[in-house]
Amino acid sequence: MKASRIAAAGAVSGIAVLALSAPAFAHVSVQPEGTAAKGGYATVGFKVPNERDNASTTKLEINFPADHPLASVMPQPVPGWKAEVTKSKLDKPLESHGKQLTEVVTKVTWTAEGKGIEPGYFQKFPVSLGALPENTDQLVFKAIQTYSNKEVVRWIEVPQEGQEEPETPAPVLELSAAEDDAHGASDAKADDDTEAAAQNTAADSAASGSGSGDSSDTTARVLGIVGIVVGAAGVAYGVLAGRRRDSGAAA
Repeated sequence: MKASRIAAAGAVSGIAVLALSAPAFAHVSVQPEGTAAKGGYATVGFKVPNERDNASTTKLEINFPADHPLASVMPQPVPGWKAEVTKSKLDKPLESHGKQLTEVVTKVTWTAEGKGIEPGYFQKFPVSLGALPENTDQLVFKAIQTYSNKEVVRWIEVPQEGQEEPETPAPVLELSAAEDDAHGASDAKADDDTEAAAQNTAADSAASGSGSGDSSDTTARVLGIVGIVVGAAGVAYGVLAGRRRDSGAAA
């Protein structure tokens, strides 16, 4: 009995530990679809799990980093959700593709038009953004999650390297090293392909020309032989006809 009670107590303690630690893993996060390279553009997805058993997530606010403003931010339509883009003026204009931008997107808010994210489910909110900064290794997006029971969870704590994850960490996008100029690589490959195609065309033309010459030579030979045969037959016929006339005259 004592052993059973100890085992039961241990099981209850384990369940309690899991229950308390679960929210730390089920937080709002952001992941790129592919790569998020410095200086480039990327599509990222904000993953929002519903952590409540008695309420649905009905609203999500994603705040974009003010210290690294992004020139282009475009949310992808999500069925059942309305997206609202908020822009703010910059203290210092941002140059992008040769243009001076005086305002950028600072927040995107999604509001459920139906039931939202129900208990036991999660939802992804894709966003295309860029150009990604080249002077940092990560971007921090502070998120605010609102439930149908009016509860608000602020995922705004910035994780610190070497420290434990905070209780409500903000979504962090890790940036990879800048990639080579894809257009330049494509142009070089195109030049190589063009040169190879030209060489193949020249080789085919040479082979085709050689084949035509061989065909013409063969045809000439055949015609020559036929001519000789026809000529020989004509001569033989002439000789035979002459002999018949001579025989008739002698008679």
